Amino acid sequence: MTEARKLLARSWLTKAQSDLTAAHQLATFDHPRLDVAIYHCQQAAEKALKAFLAYCDVEPPRTHDVEALAAVASSLDGSFAAWRDAGRYLTPFATAYRYPIDPDNMQPEQDEFAQAVDIAERLCAFVIALLPADTIPT
Repeated sequence: MTEARKLLARSWLTKAQSDLTAAHQLATFDHPRLDVAIYHCQQAAEKALKAFLAYCDVEPPRTHDVEALAAVASSLDGSFAAWRDAGRYLTPFATAYRYPIDPDNMQPEQDEFAQAVDIAERLCAFVIALLPADTIPT
């Protein structure tokens, strides 16, 4: 394991943790911004998976598809196969609420956000549990 790979994995995890923090903060405003918060849930999951791939010395694909990233990760560690459905749930939030495509659907429901943040947190924790301690941001 090279120091460069550890640093790259740690950098991806730092960004994933920042996205989770942002999601929680945006959800607690007096007027919650769940449209942006749910986007950060998708981003956290994406970046956690890219951290694992970087740790394994696999160039993370330039994609927002969390399901596809989980599939690549599962080729390295079969336990990631269980995260493909979670990826299928989170992937649409990369764009679903970011653009005014459907004026009647500009904000996710609270339960939709709650499920997204729960999945993102569990996926991040799963990745962190697989990596050595010196790869985890402090």
